[in-house]
Amino acid sequence: MDIRRKVVNGRMDKQIEELTLLLLYLTAWNEEGYYFDQDDQVEKTVLKHSWKGYSFDALNALTDQGYLFDGKHRNKSVTLTKEGELLAQELIKKYIKDEN
Repeated sequence: MDIRRKVVNGRMDKQIEELTLLLLYLTAWNEEGYYFDQDDQVEKTVLKHSWKGYSFDALNALTDQGYLFDGKHRNKSVTLTKEGELLAQELIKKYIKDEN
């Protein structure tokens, strides 16, 4: 594979991951749940869940990057981390232009 193709594929992979996270966020529903905070204390919060009907490569990459919780593989949904929610909100500004 030549270097140009590798660069294009790398950019394409990043865009696919960004758009996947954006779609997960936009189609998510809220549920009360628990997670461990930075001090390993259990915290009750509202979590965003979304169906995982997207590329498993993209979902795995988003999990590895800390944007999705590493859940059980048999679940039909994924849960966004706080970092994933924040990035998705930034991606709205990047990809969804306000017409007004």
